[in-house]
Amino acid sequence: MAKPKAVIIGAGRMGQGLGLALQRRGYAAVLVARSARSVPPPLVLQVGDPGKVTPQAEVILIATPDDAIASVAEELAREGAVGRDQVVLHLSGLLDRTALAALDDSTAGLGSFHPLQTVAEPATAAERLKGAYVGIEGDHRALEAAERLAKTLRMLPITLSAAAKPAYHAGATMVANYAAALVGIAERLAVGAGVPIEIAQKIYLPLLNGAAQNITTLGAVRSLTGPVRRGDLRTIEAHLAALAEGDRIVYRSLGLAALDLAKREGVDPERAAAVEKLFRAGSTDRRP
Repeated sequence: MAKPKAVIIGAGRMGQGLGLALQRRGYAAVLVARSARSVPPPLVLQVGDPGKVTPQAEVILIATPDDAIASVAEELAREGAVGRDQVVLHLSGLLDRTALAALDDSTAGLGSFHPLQTVAEPATAAERLKGAYVGIEGDHRALEAAERLAKTLRMLPITLSAAAKPAYHAGATMVANYAAALVGIAERLAVGAGVPIEIAQKIYLPLLNGAAQNITTLGAVRSLTGPVRRGDLRTIEAHLAALAEGDRIVYRSLGLAALDLAKREGVDPERAAAVEKLFRAGSTDRRP
């Protein structure tokens, strides 16, 4: 019995990772890229025109940067490289099926498949993707194919409307990217406090891992700890006074978000009101 075939256009880390994961789950996967590059075995790399290999695929995954998705779809349309029995899915978390509008006349299934997971090392993608959610969107055939892919990869599909994708993707960006940015701020603050840089780069990681484990087990609301959860005004005032203006803005914004969680968990209303007033008033803008 022939293996189902997937063509992945774009050979970055996510493209390679999906290719390896699909092969492990019984697919025949081919990567397509504009230029030659090293890819981990047993992946096969096709250099050049994707239209030469797409006609044999059941599903075509466009794993390029967002700005290139429409032009890839246009190229495939010009070459007549996609047929009615195929499904094309792009991997953008932001864009919807309209990014593939050039392929409308092909009557192929069109949609999007956005893994809510980072893939830094393609060889580990199968395990990293297992149990992760994937945002799917598109016409009914695209959704059916995306659900099959999710099942194959042991992922959990969540169906999104086109209008919902920007807010959904903003959340993903905050978790995946801004967590790293926050750790970077914390490292800088530790260095400023006299911690050697080689220690500052590691000092908060056990704390971060512990917080992630708590959130996994208890959820965000019940996992919140610290001065906002306690309504500890003196600590918050000291933090604000110690920070430069740019960091103070970040601290205040995140503090208000944390306060929303604290209110849901039952922080004393009077303390909550005082904390909110402190965050919003800017009373410590001038450092002593």
